[in-house]
Amino acid sequence: MKKRSFLIGAALAAAGAPLLAQTAYPARPIRLVVPFPAGGATDIFARAVSQKLGEKLGGSVVVDNKPGAGGTIGSDIAAKAPADGYTLLLATSSTHAIAPSFGAKLPYDPVADFTPIAHVGNAPSIMVVPNSAPAKNVKEWIAYARANPGKLNYGSSGNGTIVHLTAEYFKAQSDLFIVHIPYRGTALAMPDLISGKLDLIFDSLPSALPHVKEGRVKALAITTRKRSALLPDLPAIAETVPDFESNTWFGLYGPKGMPADLVARIGNGVNQALQEADVKDRLARLGIEPVGGTPQQFAAMAEADRAKWKKIIIDRKIAAE
Repeated sequence: MKKRSFLIGAALAAAGAPLLAQTAYPARPIRLVVPFPAGGATDIFARAVSQKLGEKLGGSVVVDNKPGAGGTIGSDIAAKAPADGYTLLLATSSTHAIAPSFGAKLPYDPVADFTPIAHVGNAPSIMVVPNSAPAKNVKEWIAYARANPGKLNYGSSGNGTIVHLTAEYFKAQSDLFIVHIPYRGTALAMPDLISGKLDLIFDSLPSALPHVKEGRVKALAITTRKRSALLPDLPAIAETVPDFESNTWFGLYGPKGMPADLVARIGNGVNQALQEADVKDRLARLGIEPVGGTPQQFAAMAEADRAKWKKIIIDRKIAAE
């Protein structure tokens, strides 16, 4: 009888162990892997939300920068971590949509090796032109470019970057012939845009906005599908070019095989953190729009983004650097 009671007790204890472990989560700091250097946009974004996420989960979230190889090193580290909720990854469209679309062999599979948790935010770009451009809006600029095929150019932050791909997407959707001039970063290209040596750049909102506000260049439109709450008076390109959209997105992943209840708990924490006024304010100053939503919505968005960029890369015969 004593033996039977012992076995029943042991079985009940074992059955309750996962529940107890879940209740105790997080019992130690959660590592948020950022696959880019400290001080960059992704790192700043991670630090803007990590403290609040830790508060919502009842613990702490520690940012761990693992840069290198365009974000693939840190992504691979996160992919190979235990699926216990103590290692998360702040991925971007670069690591999980653009890089996989080039067909290069990556150390991870962007779908099979990760558990999607939440679409955290979007960083749109602005279509900026020199003040000397004879166009006041997107429609006029397209007409101007069509009247001068091959005579206009655009700058980018390098082959295969989101800046390059956004311009090629715009060209494809608008049926334009404009010449690509790659730079090592849009900061190096901006002086040539200001002087009129360049005709167009799709620069990130936080990078381009100071030049726009100081009157050095003109902003014609934003790359979000609808007008952005960050710049409500700036038209969306989609108002002229139907369905046009290009964002650098940020999303939270865990390693593959994370339990659904743990994913839901972390996802709820993210969604709650993004609703906090101080988080919204910090993200607005970074030029980032909070998103949130379910893991299913995040996975669907990422898959659609991969398909879009893969088509552009193939159709436009784009090679990465």
